[in-house]
Amino acid sequence: MPLAASAMPAGQNLIAALDEAVAAAEAVFADARRAVAARVTVEGRPMARVFDREQRATHGLAWLATYVEAIRQLAAYAGRMIDTGNFGEIEDLVVRIGAGEYLAQILGGIAMSQGEFVRLADLGLSASAVAARITPAVDHLIATGNTAPHRARLVELMRERPDATVGACGLEDTLDSIREEMRKFADGQVVPYAQEWHLNNEYIPLDIIAQMSELGVFSLTIPEDYGGMGLGKESMCVVSEELSRGYIGVGSLGTRSEIAAELILGSGTEDQKRQWLPKIASGEVLPTAVFTEPNTGSDLASLKTRAVRERDTYKVYGTRPGSRIRCAPT
Repeated sequence: MPLAASAMPAGQNLIAALDEAVAAAEAVFADARRAVAARVTVEGRPMARVFDREQRATHGLAWLATYVEAIRQLAAYAGRMIDTGNFGEIEDLVVRIGAGEYLAQILGGIAMSQGEFVRLADLGLSASAVAARITPAVDHLIATGNTAPHRARLVELMRERPDATVGACGLEDTLDSIREEMRKFADGQVVPYAQEWHLNNEYIPLDIIAQMSELGVFSLTIPEDYGGMGLGKESMCVVSEELSRGYIGVGSLGTRSEIAAELILGSGTEDQKRQWLPKIASGEVLPTAVFTEPNTGSDLASLKTRAVRERDTYKVYGTRPGSRIRCAPT
């Protein structure tokens, strides 16, 4: 039955609408997966050369799967918050805006980069096939979810309650303690100065970085054998969220170390791990990644610079070096 257009459903009615949206999104994904699978298989077996030819469709299918999972998790989150009595106005708006936007992008086009979108037609689905999966609840969530009034109200609530924690975090004690510690640090050492740093285009002060090192920001997921804390990826998510709440420039520092450490752990030699991971964990070295080219910016999919190994040297060919990964002492 069509939902009333005058107001968005609340409580369990909202859960019912979200569940219907999840089912529709999953059905669209299943259709797309079958269509893409048919493109990349020969005599029932996937072929590498066909995958290369159809990489736009396979890449797009991965993006679609991610969006479907996001909608599924939003619905599950709303259900948990309602059951525990933690579903307030902020949580309600986050769910509505998020679900409406993800659904709208699935139907209208998912941005895989700054200039590349994947549409369901690219995955082999016809307009009629997609329409058959869309229900009144999906249409209603799109139409009434990510609206200007909802966005404005969410910002208003965030400004009124800058320290608000959305929903019940559901973290284990260790992660909850880390979150509280990072929140205190951000409120005391970052928030009062962030606007000044931003307006003056200043680097993050070294004393702030030193304090972050003492708090273990750069060592969270690095194994203990290499000087780290050996925690899971959730710890980096918690730390990044809290520090970024204070200032994105501070929040991103930890993720750079995370990315570099992951690359070294996965592809480095044991000597490289012993040399670099302890220094990254201690904050002695701050990794950074730079990707840029004229007329491309940081759109990695469009970079044309190539690094070619010639004997013991890598030579970079292109209009200028397009990517660098550096480890700089602090």
